[in-house]
Amino acid sequence: MGHKHTKDEILRGALATAFADGLSRLSFGRVAQRLEISDRTVVYYFPTKDELVGQVLAAMGLELQQTLAPVFATPVRDHAALVRLAWPLLARPESDRVFALFFEANGLAASGREPYRSLVPQLVERWIAWAADSIQGTPVQRRTEAEAAIAVIDGLLLMRLLGGARAAGRAARRLGVA
Repeated sequence: MGHKHTKDEILRGALATAFADGLSRLSFGRVAQRLEISDRTVVYYFPTKDELVGQVLAAMGLELQQTLAPVFATPVRDHAALVRLAWPLLARPESDRVFALFFEANGLAASGREPYRSLVPQLVERWIAWAADSIQGTPVQRRTEAEAAIAVIDGLLLMRLLGGARAAGRAARRLGVA
């Protein structure tokens, strides 16, 4: 009898497939091929492609949270302090693959493609709420500072992916976060 795959194993395979091929090419067949299983096994655990994509995006978000957990553990006074703490972790080559996938999801969402159009705003909202928990102040101040932090981080990461690490480093220094 062959190996019986768990939902977690298939999700890890789907995430690896998305990292290798991109979200736009993620399919039951590609995941099955990567894991050397039947695509029916993938469908058993993820009955729709939307569910598969949603779980892959959630796993990507969890990977990001695990990377930034040490930074977000200590409350800071504003967005600039949060970005200064987060940028050294985010400006590493090993973070690039997560953000390349995140920006691909953003592009698919911006073009109106489902399920990205529905899922990505939820992911961004969770990211803002999580960042706000690390900032001191009133709820409104915390939310506003978190939005600013995410805007700066995403801008720097996009610059890193498209303009290169040096350009992002120069921008981070000019913004006073590196």
